[in-house]
Parts: sequence; structure tokens; C-alpha cells
Amino acid sequence: MRAVGAVVVLAALCVCDAVRFGQLCSGNSANTRRTSDSWGQGHYGARRENRDHKGLDIVCSDGSIVYAPFDVTLRGRLTVYTDANKAAINSGINLQGGGLCFKLFYVNPDRTSGEVRKGQRIGTMMPMQSVYPGMTSHVHVQMCDKSDPTQYF
Repeated sequence: MRAVGAVVVLAALCVCDAVRFGQLCSGNSANTRRTSDSWGQGHYGARRENRDHKGLDIVCSDGSIVYAPFDVTLRGRLTVYTDANKAAINSGINLQGGGLCFKLFYVNPDRTSGEVRKGQRIGTMMPMQSVYPGMTSHVHVQMCDKSDPTQYF
């Protein structure tokens, strides 16, 4: 009987080596997260009326400049709501970069295709207070597969 040796190589992705989001919004260099307000909470998995929140909310004042968090490819505009009463904040952008596919809600993009470098302007924060008065204005970050983006902040 002959022994057969095998070498098994395991590769592990350490979150510490993964891409990290740079500053998303002017006036919030630390990417402070929306915590709790009269409308609820902004963390991933926060309970909504009949569903769970599938993104992470990063504080951003209405009208603020929104930046590329790292080198990204712009993949088109997105529509956030089907409700005409929310038209004032019914826009966002699809992005891809750093091995990630993600969306930014409540952003009026300057353009919707092409390459953008980390820190370059990609748009402006829409007027959230006109639709949700008293809610902490924020950019909603959602992964394309709806997984938890918190590890990238």
C-alpha cells in the first residue's frame, strides 16, 4: 500500500485587508453613522415596519457633496422609490470598485457612467428633510447582494 500525500492550501480573506470606505460626504470625514431618531435607526438589520433595513446609513446634510469612497466605476442611476410623494429624494447611483458592488441612495449623481477616483465628487445629497422631516439626513449604502456593508466602514 502506498501513501499519497496532498497539500491543501487555504486562503482566507481578512476584513482588515478588504477595501475601506473613504469619506462619503462633505462635513463627515469619519463617516459617522445615523444612529437613532424619531424615524428609527440606520444600522444594517434595523427593523422597519414589515422588513429589515438592508443598508447602512451614513450621516450627510442635505445639499452636501458626495464623494467616491475609493476608485469606482459608475454603473448608472437608480430609482429608490415608486412613491411619487418621495420624488425629491428618488435617486441614487450604482457603483463598483475594490471588488465590491454597491448602491448609494438619496444622491443626485453628477454623471452616471465612467471611472471616478477616490475623493472625487460624484454628486450631491438630495433634500431628505423635505420628505422625512426630523430624520437624520443620510446616504444609504447598500450592497448589490443586500449583504451587510458595515465591515467596510
